[in-house]
Amino acid sequence: MLSAIETVKKTGKEPFVLNGEKLPFVVSDFWQWSSSDLLGNTLRGILAEFIIASALGITEKPRTEWDAYDLITPTGLKIEVKSSAYLQSWQQEKLSKIIFGIQPTENTLVNNGEKIRRSDIYVFCVLSHQDKQTIDSLNLSQWDFYVLETDVLNERVKEQKTITLSSLLRLNPAKVKYDELANVINTSPKPAW
Repeated sequence: MLSAIETVKKTGKEPFVLNGEKLPFVVSDFWQWSSSDLLGNTLRGILAEFIIASALGITEKPRTEWDAYDLITPTGLKIEVKSSAYLQSWQQEKLSKIIFGIQPTENTLVNNGEKIRRSDIYVFCVLSHQDKQTIDSLNLSQWDFYVLETDVLNERVKEQKTITLSSLLRLNPAKVKYDELANVINTSPKPAW
C-alpha cells in the first residue's frame, strides 16, 4: 500500500519548474486562473468550507480532498459543509432552487452495505443574495448559515439524498450569520465516543 502524501500549505509564490529552471509563473497565477469564479457550484462549496473553517479558527492546515467529513474542530466535532445559492455565474432564466446533497455513504468499517453520515453536525451555507449586480460571495453578510445535528437528519430523513431549504427549515436548524457560527457550532453536542 502507498502511504498518503501530506499536503503542505502553499504561499502562492512557489514557481513552476522545467528542467531545473524556474518558469515565469507561480502557484498564485494558477489560483487566479482556476479559482476566480467563486459563484460556480464546485468552488463555492470549497469557499463555504473555508468560511466555516475561518469562523472556527481552523484554517492552519489545508483542506483534505475526499475526506469522510469536511472539517474537524480541536474538540473532535466532525462537520459536513454544504453550499447552495440563488444566483450562479452563468445566465439564468430564474433564481436557482436551494437544494443540498445529504446522501449517506457506505460505511467502509463494516461490510454489510450500511450507509451512514459520518459527521456530527451539518452546516448548510446559503449565498442568499438575489441581485446579480451586487452579488459578492466574499461579502459574508450575503450568506445565511443553518446548523443542524446529523442525528436529526438520520432520524427524520434517514436515507434521503437531497434536501430543499424549505424541508431543511422544517427540521428547525439554528439559522445564524457568520459572526455567530463559532458560538453555535462550539455549543453543539460533542461526539459520543
